[in-house]
Formats: sequence, structure tokens, C-alpha cells
Amino acid sequence: MKCTKEYRLSYTDKAKKIVEKMTLEEKVYLMSGKVSLKDLINDEANGNHYNYVPYPAGGNERLGVPEMKFCDGPRGAVQGNSTCFPVSMARGATFDTDLEERIGRAIGREIRAHGGNLFGGVCINLPYNPGWGRSQETYGEESFHIVQMGSALVRGVQEENAIACIKHFAFNSMERSRFKVNVTADKRTEREVYLSHFKDCIDAGVASVMSAYNLYQGKHCSHSDYLLNKVLKEEWDFDGFVISDFFLGVRGHCRSSKCWNGHRDVLHIVLWR
Repeated sequence: MKCTKEYRLSYTDKAKKIVEKMTLEEKVYLMSGKVSLKDLINDEANGNHYNYVPYPAGGNERLGVPEMKFCDGPRGAVQGNSTCFPVSMARGATFDTDLEERIGRAIGREIRAHGGNLFGGVCINLPYNPGWGRSQETYGEESFHIVQMGSALVRGVQEENAIACIKHFAFNSMERSRFKVNVTADKRTEREVYLSHFKDCIDAGVASVMSAYNLYQGKHCSHSDYLLNKVLKEEWDFDGFVISDFFLGVRGHCRSSKCWNGHRDVLHIVLWR
């Protein structure tokens, strides 16, 4: 697998030297998207479906830092006329991790062919709410099963030098109410049911994590010091970056320097401006 943790960390010194040359404005720009809601509406009005081309974010032309080029899923890369694979739930029913890894490689190749480099289609949430309309985007309802299939997809995508992003971290198992629901769980349930498969995907080398809209223990997951710093970075030694989930991924009250400094070890790429 090309996009491994060891491979990524080999660029640490080079990355630090690039950051040292950046202005504050350039650093902030790296965490900003370039696509607005109006842009999406205009694209659809012109006959193009959602994410028809990869959505750009960040980058620095002066210092030779390429943009992130986001490509959604999970039935394959959604750009252009890419291959539409069976939904994740159907693929999960095969219990075939080798097949899922090969599907990941095919998706990774198509993403690179479209000019993309970031695949946001590895959904590993537990569909414990039977009314969740997006249950078909994940593999099943058992943590071990989910992570075996999800890790296989991660390996395949990153073998083609595309970045795989697992989502939605964490406790996301409903749609309409996900913007306001506050999930609670005791420590054993948290670790054995809701977080274990995320950790295993981190251990498998995934390079990116998408935060969830919902709250956990009264805090929005997208700016939870507990989830993003203490668990993800400190306990699990995650070396990659965190991206927010689209329009409401970063809440208004988290736009102060105090909030961002609290998550200084986690890179949030707000995909939408």
C-alpha cells in the first residue's frame, strides 16, 4: 500500500519546512474549501450531478502544494460516468474482503483518472437506528464485520495513491436528526461498539477521518476535544487529518481562535466556503 503511515511520515521534515515559509493567511487557506452551496446549485442547473468533478480545497501554488480534490462515494467515485458498484451493504453481504480491496483499487484508479486524490466514501457507521435511510452506505451492524470490509476498501483505494477517508466519526446512525441529536453511551459501549471499528481502520493506515454532525456527551463531534485530540490523536496516534462534514460540519461558535487552537493537532478542511 503506497499511502501508508510510514510513507506519509517520511515527508514530515519536508512538510515542516514548507509550513515555515507560509504566511498566516496561507496556513488558514489550507483549511478552506473552494466550493459554495451556490456553486453546487449552478452545477445541477447546468445538467451536472453532485460532485461531477472533484471539489478542490486548500493548496498553495507558490510553494507547490497541490489542492485536495474531494471525490464522494460510496458506490464508487461519483465523478463523471465512473463505475457504479453495488452499495456497501450488498458488498458487505459477500464477506469477501479480497473483493472489497479490489473494488477499492478500481475506485482509486478512477479517482486519479478524474484528477481527484481524496475519497470520502468509506462509511463505517453502525446502523443501529432501523429508520436510517443511509444504512445501505455501510456494511452491516456488527463492528468486526464493518472494520474488515472498511479496512479492505481503505487498502485498495490507498494502494492507488488516493487518500481514503472514513466517516462519520462518531456515533452517527440517523439522518434528519443528526444535526441536533446528542448521543450518550457508557465507556464500555463507547469503546466496544461505537469506536472499535474506527480504531481498527486507523491501525490499518487510513489517512483521513470525517467528523460527524451529531453531538456526543453534549459536544459536537466536529469540535470535540475528547474525540479528536484525546482519542484520535493521543490514544490512537493518528497521523492524518480530519475533515468536516460539508456545510454544517463546523458550527458558528467554533470559529474563534480559542476553539481552533484547542484542536491545533488536527487539520480541519472545511470543504465548503
